[in-house]
Amino acid sequence: MTSLAFSLLVTTAWMIPAAQVSAQQYQFNTVNIEGNQRIGDSAILSQAGIARGQAVSAGQLNDAYQRLNNSGLFESVAISPQGGTLKITVVELPTINRISFEGNKRIKDDALGAVIGSMSRRVFNPATAEKDANAIAEAYSNDGRIAARVQPKVIKRNQNRVDLVFEIFEGDNVEIERLSFVGNRKYSDRRLRRVLGTKQAGIFRSLVRRDTFVEDRIEFDKQVLRDFYFSRGYVDMRVNSVNAQLTEERDGYFVGFNVQEGQQFKFGQVSVTSEMPNVDGDAYAALIKVKPGVVYSPSLVEADIARLERQALRDGVDFMRVEPRVTRNDRDLSLDVEFVLSRGQRIFVERIDIEGNTTTLDRVVRRQFDSVEGDPFNPREIRQAAERIRALGYFENAEVNAREGSTPEEVVIDVDVVEKPTGSLNFGASFSSSDGPGVAISFAEQNFLGRGQTVNMNVSTASEARRYGFRFFEPSFLGRDVGFGLELDYTEANSSYSTYDSESLKFQPSLSFPVSENGRLQLRYTAERNEVIAQDANDDGTAFEGAAITADIDAGALFSSSVGYEYSYDTRRTGLDPNAGVLFRFSQDFVGVGGDQKYIRSVAKVIGEKKFFNEELTLRATLEGGAIAWQSGANRAIDRFILTPSQLRGFEPGGIGPRDTGATENDTLGGNMYLVGRLEAEFPLGLPEEYGIKGGLFYDVGNLWDLSDVNLNGATVDGESGSFRHVVGVSLYWDTPMGPLQFNLSDAIKKETYDREQKFEVTLKTQF
Repeated sequence: MTSLAFSLLVTTAWMIPAAQVSAQQYQFNTVNIEGNQRIGDSAILSQAGIARGQAVSAGQLNDAYQRLNNSGLFESVAISPQGGTLKITVVELPTINRISFEGNKRIKDDALGAVIGSMSRRVFNPATAEKDANAIAEAYSNDGRIAARVQPKVIKRNQNRVDLVFEIFEGDNVEIERLSFVGNRKYSDRRLRRVLGTKQAGIFRSLVRRDTFVEDRIEFDKQVLRDFYFSRGYVDMRVNSVNAQLTEERDGYFVGFNVQEGQQFKFGQVSVTSEMPNVDGDAYAALIKVKPGVVYSPSLVEADIARLERQALRDGVDFMRVEPRVTRNDRDLSLDVEFVLSRGQRIFVERIDIEGNTTTLDRVVRRQFDSVEGDPFNPREIRQAAERIRALGYFENAEVNAREGSTPEEVVIDVDVVEKPTGSLNFGASFSSSDGPGVAISFAEQNFLGRGQTVNMNVSTASEARRYGFRFFEPSFLGRDVGFGLELDYTEANSSYSTYDSESLKFQPSLSFPVSENGRLQLRYTAERNEVIAQDANDDGTAFEGAAITADIDAGALFSSSVGYEYSYDTRRTGLDPNAGVLFRFSQDFVGVGGDQKYIRSVAKVIGEKKFFNEELTLRATLEGGAIAWQSGANRAIDRFILTPSQLRGFEPGGIGPRDTGATENDTLGGNMYLVGRLEAEFPLGLPEEYGIKGGLFYDVGNLWDLSDVNLNGATVDGESGSFRHVVGVSLYWDTPMGPLQFNLSDAIKKETYDREQKFEVTLKTQF
């Protein structure tokens, strides 16, 4: 208040004489500047705009005063003419010695320093400090702490310096106590809450950061909700409003989405019409995948458009554009789609400009584009490239826009990204029903050296197994859509579920590439060194192992060399039904490219999933099997199939299959063939959604058999011909911040007397 009064006094004192001598002209031969310490006389005179010997009017003197006063360099300014001398007196604003934050725990100093405008060794500006305090408060508001208060304080130092301190009162976190929906009839509140990025506060509220109210996130959730309905045929769906109310205690929000679902539409007639000469529409119609009666989805239309445009490029037809013309039939709730082939504008891509990538190399972003400089411009391809860039996981934000280039026939594509950390170093404890408790250390980097490569190193030292692994993956080998992988693993196993130890070293490079829209092929080479090692003897000096395992131990360390392939077909993301998907894998390894053994190992697996009752009930079926065709070399237990609880629940690892019943511990021998089927149902239990707990039922059936070409060494073996075991059970699925856990309680309703059951199991939930 004192500073304001002083400023008004100075202005009034100057303006009154100026009014009296408005016609008077001044000419100063001398200019005296006082009070400046850091800013030189010439800089002040230049800012004022007055030169020695220059004739100036009273109005020009007033303008000089205003320029100095508004420069942001001075706390106060006074100008007084004294005959042929102009006297300028200034009081400089102090410089900022250092900036500190006090009271902040939720947001670190580095993050707060990024949102403020004040900087050390710059001139202190009170107005800027106030803006900084508001920016810090807004950062806390976005973090869910709307009661946060920030007070800037100044501590004076010598030499006209100050310390700027932001005193922060963070306040309590204002969580979302309840997420509700009004107007939804097809899908329950529980199902819609799973779609949103915003979550209700739950039992892990101290770890989950998405249960706070953030307006930008709510806007994003509105779009996600619309996309969810659109992809399921509800083309009239609208989010009418979102109401957010604070509780009386101001410590929580009640957020309600008011939606209008509308009716579900399906595809009606689907046709292709060509408006281009020499382009046969009927030939392109054969490429359309969507059929009448399928639930309408914009993503299916986009997929067919992309398919038609790719074919046009293969046919040498440039600038062909596919326009979907949709006709609405309210009587039968169908949408007729006519794909019109027309010639688009002759516009080319002039260049692609990428900004904001300080670590990520330009080529990592560029390879997400199907177009390069000089190619015809396709807006749909640019949109898809933007989605691929965001899906990389390297950036907090990625914006892709097109603007006119140097000519109207060219466009420049601007890519603006904001990078985020992509590496992690994890230390933790682990527990496995097969390996026991242990510690785990892992390092992972998804964007190694900014090249888009994945590097993973892990060390796991459980009580019954030690694993050391290294994995590397290059998704664009030699600049093409070819993935190059490299795995190196060393394992020492000392499991209580077997009567022998084992040691394994594996080296495996691989190449993978797409062979169809949903199919991918991997080619690999594998070199392994495996050894079966005897455990300590019993107290009476007899060996743990039976005759068959003794033969495996006597074989010593064996080296195997193989080439193989794996074909996978996945419709989970590109299928016609968003609530169903199929994953199929088939692999073969031909062992015997050198080494001590020769055989062919074949494995097949198919998984199908379907959601029912408005996506509340999930049914999943799995069928997998394998066969080994042995040719030469020692056929040991560690070379054959041994079933684990992840394949057949209700039994220990190696709990079923051929067994040396003459041995002290009934050694598990594995088998050359296996077949397993699993049926699972997953459903809500009626508990609050924020608990993340679901229930499940399962039925497993499986068999492991065949010991052809095995040196049994005179052992007494049961189960060589095999028999199918049947298991039923219940599951509890729990989504925790540490990962999805699955608890299985099972009962083997059909088994053999020598089998080893495991009725209870805790494991990570298998993701389909």
